[in-house]
Amino acid sequence: MRLLLAEDDDMIARALVTALGSEGFSVDRVASGELALEALRGGGHGVALLDLGLPELDGFEVLASARRERIETPIIVVTARDALDARIHGLDLGADDYVVKPFEISELSARIRAVLRRRAGKAVSRLEAGEVAVDLATHSVSYRGTEAVLPNREFALVQALVERPGMIFSRDRLEEKLYGWGEEVESNAIDVLIHYVRKRFDKDVIRNVRGAGWMIPR
Repeated sequence: MRLLLAEDDDMIARALVTALGSEGFSVDRVASGELALEALRGGGHGVALLDLGLPELDGFEVLASARRERIETPIIVVTARDALDARIHGLDLGADDYVVKPFEISELSARIRAVLRRRAGKAVSRLEAGEVAVDLATHSVSYRGTEAVLPNREFALVQALVERPGMIFSRDRLEEKLYGWGEEVESNAIDVLIHYVRKRFDKDVIRNVRGAGWMIPR
């Protein structure tokens, strides 16, 4: 899954990009409020992590503008501002969660999963579509009695399809969901990922719709 990180501190940003990458996320980083709002308008990110002390527009202004424009991307405020008034203000403006620095990356990952669960109307970190089930906490996928823990990119592919069962995803749409800005994507990258997932389970785990793309049935 692709995350948007709005953080102007280079050291913190590099550490978060590396740590979140190890958790299986592709992270696109911006360093100003204007760029954060522009990225939110463009869409394509599963969750946005928003610092409050951004130049140009601060995090509260970005959050308020995004919600006023009906941008529905889940937004988690990630900041050193721990005052109760700031936490209340951020949540009232439309933040899905509020995390105070410093924090453990495992906690941030859990909060990302919790936000995704709430948006999907789920109480647990398990998503199901037809005969396919994914566990967001363990990166495991089960299909027709076979269960396996998948590498990050393969898991992200299956997760994207399970989140929208019955929807046909084109190659471009899947690349947008799986790869961050600046990543070089081979022309057959999606085909290779699908091949590996099918090899682990069965060719029917991901269905091909000729000339349109791929899907997992409801």
